[in-house]
Parts: sequence; C-alpha cells; structure tokens
Amino acid sequence: MRGGSGSVAQTTTETNSDLDPSIENYRNFQMPLNYPRYTKVDYEGMPEWKLDRLLSEYGLPVSGDVAQKRNYAMGAFLWPHWS
Repeated sequence: MRGGSGSVAQTTTETNSDLDPSIENYRNFQMPLNYPRYTKVDYEGMPEWKLDRLLSEYGLPVSGDVAQKRNYAMGAFLWPHWS
C-alpha cells in the first residue's frame, strides 16, 4: 500500500568511500571467479612483470618493490593449506 506521508525510506548518496576513505584504494577490486593456483614457491620465483599483471588483473594495488608485491600477492591469494 502506498501512502503519501513521506515515510518511505529515502535513498542516500553517501557511499562506502564517503564513510571510510581507506576503501577508495580498493574500489576497483574484482572478486575473481577462480583464485590463481600458484603455490608459495611459484610466487617466490615469479618475475615482477607477472606479479604486476596478476595484481592488476584483480584490481589490487601494484606498488612497492618486488618483495612487497610478492608478499601482498601471497597474502591475498594463498590459503593456509596452500602454503
């Protein structure tokens, strides 16, 4: 039943990034259909260009030196039982 009392919940223009500025860094993250199937050993030997491509493919930050990128990729994609 529709009423003219104006009691309908109003939409808001406030977004998550308005609430928490740290979310802005991950705005482009895309939930993968399948996680990469690399092991810890694979990540440790992976060239920087491949790490860059992998991280950017999932909308994750591609910054820092190669060691930081490796650690970030392992933290994002390795599950404890895959290590």
